[in-house]
Amino acid sequence: SLSLGSHFRRAVCNLPPRPSPSKSQSCLLDFAIPMAELRYNSRGVPFGPLVAAAVCGFKLEPKEDPVLKASAPPVLTLPSKDEIAGNQAILRYIARCSKSATLYGEDALTAMHVDEVLDFSAANLVPGPNFETVCTRLNDYLSLRTYFGDSQVTIADLYVWGVLQGLPIWAKFQKSPQLPHLIRWYSHCCVLPEFSKVINAYDARKKKHTAMAAKSSAKSGTGSSVAGELLLPGAEMGKVVTRFPPEPSGYLHIGHAKAALLNAHFAKTYKGKLIVRFDDTNPSKEKDEFVENILTDIATLGIKYDQLTYTSDYFDALLKQAELLIKAGVLYADDTPVEQMREERMAMIESKRRGRSVEENLELWKEMVSGSEVGLTNCMRFKLNMKDNNGCMRDPVAYRCNLTPHHRTGTKYKVYPTYDCACPYVDAHEGVTHALRTSEYKDREAQYYWILEAHQKVRKQLPKVQIWDYARLSFQYTVLSKRKLTWFVDTGRVEGWNDPRFPTVQGVVRRGMTIQALQEFMVSQGASKNVTLQEWDKIWSINKRIIDPVCPRHTAISTDARVPMTLTNGPDEPEVMIVPRHKKYPGAGDKATTKSSKLWLEQVDAQAVAEGEEVTLMDWGNCFIRKIVKSADGTITALEGELNPTGDFKKTKLKLTWLADIPDVVDLQLQDFGYLITKPKPEEEDEFENLVNPNTKFESSAVGDANMRTLQKGDIIQLERKGYFIVDAPLLRPGKPIVLLSIPDGRVAKK
Repeated sequence: SLSLGSHFRRAVCNLPPRPSPSKSQSCLLDFAIPMAELRYNSRGVPFGPLVAAAVCGFKLEPKEDPVLKASAPPVLTLPSKDEIAGNQAILRYIARCSKSATLYGEDALTAMHVDEVLDFSAANLVPGPNFETVCTRLNDYLSLRTYFGDSQVTIADLYVWGVLQGLPIWAKFQKSPQLPHLIRWYSHCCVLPEFSKVINAYDARKKKHTAMAAKSSAKSGTGSSVAGELLLPGAEMGKVVTRFPPEPSGYLHIGHAKAALLNAHFAKTYKGKLIVRFDDTNPSKEKDEFVENILTDIATLGIKYDQLTYTSDYFDALLKQAELLIKAGVLYADDTPVEQMREERMAMIESKRRGRSVEENLELWKEMVSGSEVGLTNCMRFKLNMKDNNGCMRDPVAYRCNLTPHHRTGTKYKVYPTYDCACPYVDAHEGVTHALRTSEYKDREAQYYWILEAHQKVRKQLPKVQIWDYARLSFQYTVLSKRKLTWFVDTGRVEGWNDPRFPTVQGVVRRGMTIQALQEFMVSQGASKNVTLQEWDKIWSINKRIIDPVCPRHTAISTDARVPMTLTNGPDEPEVMIVPRHKKYPGAGDKATTKSSKLWLEQVDAQAVAEGEEVTLMDWGNCFIRKIVKSADGTITALEGELNPTGDFKKTKLKLTWLADIPDVVDLQLQDFGYLITKPKPEEEDEFENLVNPNTKFESSAVGDANMRTLQKGDIIQLERKGYFIVDAPLLRPGKPIVLLSIPDGRVAKK
C-alpha cells in the first residue's frame, strides 16, 4: 500500500505508480467510477485540483463546506468514503488516476522534478516574511523552462498556480521586475482554457472585494481605485445607471471602446443598468450604416446593455423644453454669422442680439421650427456669462436649424438641439446617475451642470446627474478624430472603416486583436485621469500573451525567395507524418506534414548554412548540408542534403522551416501594414495631410502547408519563424490565395 501519512483519513491502497498502470486498474483509469466530492472552505478554493479534474475529465463535485475552518485543507471524498486531505495529495491522486493526461510528466526523471517542486512549494509557499524569497527561487527554476515539468503542464504547475491564485499577497508581486519568469509562467497559465474556466467559475474573492469596496465608496462619496478596481463616487448598489452615448457618424474606435467598457464595468459592478443611447442630433453626419455597425461593435466587445435609446426619441420633448427655457429668459435667438460669433466668443464680446425680449425670441423660435428663411439664419443660444474665463460658458448654441433629412425622423424636424443642450436633459430624463466623460472635457463640466440646472428649473422632476471623468485614450502615430478618419475613408486611402490599419474596433479586431486583450488593456489603465500617449506595443504584447499559448502553428515559404533542396537519402515517395499543431497545447489538434526528398527552403536560410554543416529540419530531424549551388551574383539556387536520423537537434545551431515540393501546398498572400501618419504626436498647427504616410500596405506571396486549406476567416495562427497572422480571406476557389494579415507581437512597430 501507498502511505500518505496524515493526508489520508482512511487508507487508500494499491495506487499504481505513474506512468505504468496494470490492466487490473483500467476501470479506475477510465474514470468508470461514481463522482467524488471535493469539500472546501470558501476562503480556500482548491484551484489546482479543480483544473486537474477539468484536464483529466475526473468526475468531481465541488462543494463549499461552512463546517471546514478557513485554515483547513480541502477534502476529497471518494465513493468508497475514503478521504484525501490537502491540495498536494489530491493532485497526486488525480494525476495517478489519469490515463491520458500526463500530469506527472512523460518519464521518471520528470516525475522526480515534479515531486521536488511539490514538496518544496507545499513546505514553503505560504504567506509570511519569506514569501518573496520563495517566489524568487521558483522564478529562477523557471528561467530556462516553460513549465515546472519542463515542456508541459504537470501537477507541480497546478499546485503552485493554485496557491498563488488563492493568495491575496500574490497581487503585490505580479508586476515585480525581480520575478519575470514566474510572472510570465503565471500569466500564461491563466489564459489556458481549463485554467481560465476555473478562474471565472470559482474566483469569487475579487468580486466580493469589489462589492465591498464599492459599498465603502458609496458611503464615503469618493471615487477611486482600490486594488485595481475602479469605483464611482456616491454610487449605491443596485441604483447606478450609466450610459454610453455614441454619435452615429462613424464606427467605434478604440477610444470609444474604453468608454463603452467602463460604462459597462460600472453598471455590472454596482448591479445597475447600462443604457446605449445614440446621440443623433446632427443629421448632416449620421447614417443607419453607422448605427448598425456600432451595435455590431458593442456586441463584439461582449457588452450587454439594458436599454437602447436615441436622443431623437426626445425631440418633441426637447422642442417643448426650448419654449420653457425661452420664457424663463435662458435662451435668445441670434443671427450673428458663424465666424463673427466665434470671434466674439474668443474676445468675450456679447452678441447684439443678447438683449432680445422673450416675445421676440418666441417669434423667432417659431420661424426656426418651421424652417423658414428667417428661421434658418438664426440659432438659439444659452444666456450664460460672456465674460467667463472658461470659454465653454460663453453663451453656447442650444438649437440650430438643419434641413438635411434625419436618418430616423426624415424631414419632420427643421431644428435640432445641440449635444451640449440635449445630453444633460436626456441623461436626467433617463435616470442616469453617473455620466462618464473623458478628462479632455473637464472644462465642459461647469457648462453641463449649468445647462442641467436650467432644464431642472423649468422641469422640476428632473433628477441630478454626477459626472465622472477618466483619461482619454491616445496612441502614437494614430488619429482618433472622426473627421480625420472619415477623410481617410472618403479619399480612398483605406478600404473602409474596418481597414486593418484603422484604430476602429472592427479594424483592430480584423488585424487580429482579441477582445480579451482589449478588455485587459482597458482595465490596466486604471483610474488615472492623466492623458498619456500610449504605444501600440503594450496592447499588442498583451494580445500575443493571449494567442501564443493556443494558436496553431503552420509553415510557409516565400514564393519569390525560395530554394529547392534535394535529400539524397530522403523517402522515395512522399510520406505523411502526424504532428501536433501546437506542441504545448493539445487542444490545437494535429496536422499532417508531408516528408519528401525534394523540399523548399527560404533563401535567407540557404544563405545562412555552410557545406558540411548539420542543421535541424523542424518537425522532422537533422541533416547535413552536402552541396550549395550559387548563381553568378551569389544567390543560392539549390541545396543538397543528407538526412542524419541519429542527429541531436539540441546540438544544431540552425532550425529551418521547410515544405515538401508537392502539389498540395496552398498559395498565400501575406499582408503587413504601417502607420497611417508619420508623426508620433500630431500638433494642432500641423497640416494634417502633410503627415499622411504614402506607403502603409505591404504584400508578399508565399506557399503554405496543405493543412491551411481548412482555415476559416478570423482564425489566428502562427507561421513558424514568421510571426502571427489572422485569416482575412480563406481558400474559396483555385487561383485565389489565402489572405493572411500580420498581427503585431509588441516587439517591433512599423512606422
